[in-house]
Amino acid sequence: MTRRGRVPLSERVYESLRRDLATGAIVPTERLGEERLAEIYGVSRTPVREALARLQADGLVERHADGLYPYRPRLEELDNLYELRIVLETRGIQRVISIVGAPAPAHDLSLVRAELDTWRGFRDDPPEPGPALVAADERFHTTLLAAAGNTALADALTGVYVRVRPVRTLDLATPERIATMTAEHIAIAEQLLDGDPDTALRTLTTHIDRSRTHVLARAQQAIEFTKLSRAVRD
Repeated sequence: MTRRGRVPLSERVYESLRRDLATGAIVPTERLGEERLAEIYGVSRTPVREALARLQADGLVERHADGLYPYRPRLEELDNLYELRIVLETRGIQRVISIVGAPAPAHDLSLVRAELDTWRGFRDDPPEPGPALVAADERFHTTLLAAAGNTALADALTGVYVRVRPVRTLDLATPERIATMTAEHIAIAEQLLDGDPDTALRTLTTHIDRSRTHVLARAQQAIEFTKLSRAVRD
């Protein structure tokens, strides 16, 4: 029995592994051997085994013929995940657009206002590319979705982000892309706060589509580069 207030060991290993998979700290092509992971996290193999089982159920770990490996989406799967992003995020704004004969759900604009302040700060002092920026970007989108009043939508979006995060984290954004992301986030938040969700919806859709196009193009380039590297040697 676990003492009240103490986090079970398997839970701690699960959260650590989940974080390391998402940030790319664990090489995507590396087999997830229980013994090696137990040594890394300073635990026995049992909590590692339990954590890996949960991660496999989450879809973040997949079984190959020789063992477990981090989940790596194929291009088609990556495209599908971005399509799901669009469905979830646009639905959030659609919920607060009044429908004839039915009142729109209340929109928690205080959450939107807080995100606007954050990204205005980033406009004045741009963040460095890397995991922290990816986390801030995800937080903006999940917060907007939660502000629309349906936490289940936000939870579903978090599940999508967990699966695409390794790709996004390893693709470092340029200063130009950071500036564009920042400007678009500010525009979406301002449009919502100005009571113009229709325009915010169009801006959001364009914003996600631009990210989708970039990520897919970069993933395709990586695949082609890998193929080319196999044709030459040092």
